[in-house]
Amino acid sequence: MKFLQYNFLMSENEKKSVIGFWGYPPPELIKKYKKDYPLAVWVDLDIDFGAEDKRILPDSYCKIVKNIINNSFKYKENLITILAPIGKDKCDSGWFASEVLKDLGFPVIPTVFEDIAQKKEIKISTSNLPLRQKFEMITANIVEEQQKPLKQIPPKFGFWGVPPNDLSILELFPDETHVYGWTRCVEAGAPADIELEMFVDKDVPTVFYSQSFCSKSQLAKYLADKYNGLYIDIDDVATNSTRAKIEAFLRLR
Repeated sequence: MKFLQYNFLMSENEKKSVIGFWGYPPPELIKKYKKDYPLAVWVDLDIDFGAEDKRILPDSYCKIVKNIINNSFKYKENLITILAPIGKDKCDSGWFASEVLKDLGFPVIPTVFEDIAQKKEIKISTSNLPLRQKFEMITANIVEEQQKPLKQIPPKFGFWGVPPNDLSILELFPDETHVYGWTRCVEAGAPADIELEMFVDKDVPTVFYSQSFCSKSQLAKYLADKYNGLYIDIDDVATNSTRAKIEAFLRLR
């Protein structure tokens, strides 16, 4: 089993069996498909792999959901199935995307993972890893959990939100940046835990991020105002202006 996350290259043999997913499908379902298809490549359809834009969605729409649609076409000939979160653990756009893909003939299994009772310990979000590596490890652990000792550090800054389409913005932050928001919920194994999603350390200068046209922008803006943070939204890739705002915030705070 291989997990294709940020490596865009697949061999011809690997392309013969692909399991696509987005968000955080239920762990028991992931376990079942890993057992049934041990050689399959797992592809996180949320990620921007440079797939052709099929122009199915409006121009002004969440880039992450556009990735889901376009990546599904990119890997269509090799797809075993798509595990498609549609509940509070994802968003309505994920639900709509699952229906669009089913209507287009894709093999889609809608899932709902809203259990918040059995949360895992938070270690990656609060570690000394570079911020981008934190995000990559958290999302990779959805399919194949890595056991790695991590040094815990107090936060100098925070980053709240989902994994951004433009991951390079995470490289602007120091290693002493804690992860909050939905990504922290994913590490805890509770993507639908709204209380955890709204949690931040109140005295930590935090950037509150949302993908443009995402409903989570409501939370991001509200929490940024509440905790005197910086609210940003990015459509595809960050502009120089947005990068400058982040850099200024980190320097001045």
